[in-house]
Amino acid sequence: MKIEPIAFFHSPLTSKFGLPRQSGLAASLPGRIVFMPDYRRAEAVRGLEAFDYLWLIWEFSANRSVSMHLTVRPPRLGGNERIGVFASRSPFRPNGLGLSCVRIERVELTRDDGPVIHVQGADLMDGTPIYDVKPYVAYADAHPEARSGFVDTHQWQSLQVEIPENLTSQFSAAELAALRDVLAQDPRPRYHDDPARIYGMPFAGRDVRFRVAGGTVFVEAVVNSPSPGPDGCATDTCASRGQ
Repeated sequence: MKIEPIAFFHSPLTSKFGLPRQSGLAASLPGRIVFMPDYRRAEAVRGLEAFDYLWLIWEFSANRSVSMHLTVRPPRLGGNERIGVFASRSPFRPNGLGLSCVRIERVELTRDDGPVIHVQGADLMDGTPIYDVKPYVAYADAHPEARSGFVDTHQWQSLQVEIPENLTSQFSAAELAALRDVLAQDPRPRYHDDPARIYGMPFAGRDVRFRVAGGTVFVEAVVNSPSPGPDGCATDTCASRGQ
């Protein structure tokens, strides 16, 4: 079977670093689903306004050159314990497909882009190809009594977020809420624990620089141009970690 994208996702997050590890964790994080020209017709989304949530089937497009393994190391297990790839939600999968449940904010019928679906809580980076969208149906999709394997026994502790007032003024109220949600999920690799280490995360056209100490994220600076390295270390601050 050959599949082609029906849409692309647009997000304030332009790098894998900083992406929430699951959809819904950063509930206020905004995103837009913009359809390809063949699907920019109002009838394609007729009735969608009656649903609250949407399933997205998409591609881990930033991982195309990464080799796949049959075992992975989930962050929830500290990044050191291995389990089977099919017992995880790892982004390193044989077919590189992701599945996310997002909240529908509104469906906008625009003249140029056709219907644009505005959503919240996605774990997709900007430019991610989407292969299908399906409405979330509570009676069939919700199983609150279900076991969740290692997730049930390993709690994920959200962080406090401290942003100085002179930096909060650089964001709109909506951007600031989304940024706090993203940082609270601790974007760092789980095996990192250096309170002096500075990380850089692209967000809404800026580079947000932060460190983590004692369960709190401290935003140190917001700059407009420099980009972080591949592991999230800001390129001009790597001296602090001996690189």
